[in-house]
Amino acid sequence: MYFVRRWRDESPLSKRVIRVADATVLEWFRRGWDQEDPDDWVGGELDGGVYGLESIFEKAQDLPRPETVDELRGLLDEHLWVEGDDDGTFIRLDEHTLRVRTDDDEVDLAYYFIEDVAAAPDRVAFLLWDEWPLPAGTSDAVFDHDVPVQTVRPAGAGPDCVYSVRVCWQHPGTGTNLDLAGAVAFPGLTLPELAGYLRDAADPEALGWPHDARLLRALVGPQDGDMGPAMERFARLGGYDPEPAGIDTVAEHDLIHQRVLKDLPAEPLAGTRVGLAPHIAQVARHIDSFFGFDQWFVFDTRWAAAHPDLARSLLRYAAHWDPFDG
Repeated sequence: MYFVRRWRDESPLSKRVIRVADATVLEWFRRGWDQEDPDDWVGGELDGGVYGLESIFEKAQDLPRPETVDELRGLLDEHLWVEGDDDGTFIRLDEHTLRVRTDDDEVDLAYYFIEDVAAAPDRVAFLLWDEWPLPAGTSDAVFDHDVPVQTVRPAGAGPDCVYSVRVCWQHPGTGTNLDLAGAVAFPGLTLPELAGYLRDAADPEALGWPHDARLLRALVGPQDGDMGPAMERFARLGGYDPEPAGIDTVAEHDLIHQRVLKDLPAEPLAGTRVGLAPHIAQVARHIDSFFGFDQWFVFDTRWAAAHPDLARSLLRYAAHWDPFDG
């Protein structure tokens, strides 16, 4: 069974992925029911603390040990500490997975127990991926998916498409790091063509694009032949919510790009990672010791066709905190 914590982990992908010896979610919770020090036990089992998870075991001495998944569900709903769950949808237990969302008063976080039998690659391949960077490589096969995305006006009628997935701590429009707006899709383009398309787009039209598309455009320089320089500029930006002043109001490309360059550090913070390949560009930008990293992946269908499960699950990662939703 897998355990994943999606939070402010000091790792380039902002998550912790470990294997748990128990075969089922129920077995793991039953084994923890009698622990004298729940906090230490959870930390030892899961390679560190998990916000709020120890709360169910602190109550366990006064509760019956669950014998079935239904009994465990009732106990978790009643006694597991989560914050912000106004609609009663943050604790999701089924026969083979537990998905929980909460917040630590600073950022949202989620954690997952996923039994091997439920680890459908097209839903969790990226969630379970814990190495930097994602692989390169391409294919001419057809790539398709059924994940909702934000679409920019097609650049052409061809089958290619570029996808932008930005995973950040304060997303414009939602204000929370787990309520992401979904990937941005640029139909009719490959990644090598994206920089020119962004730079040459009509200014008024670009102002109506999704936020991340506008930020990508602002990062592209007048002489950039591909997305590499733009992604390297993003890697050098500072703060947990990096964007130039006027990103929502300034339409002219030259002006908004100059605002990106203003006070742009010469080098990224130590620990920042940049991976550039012809059909995928990826950045894990180190912010500070509190937030850790944020990430930006820009890839096209040539890359996605070679890594379809990673691509589909990465699109899901940007669409909903629960990979099994929908």
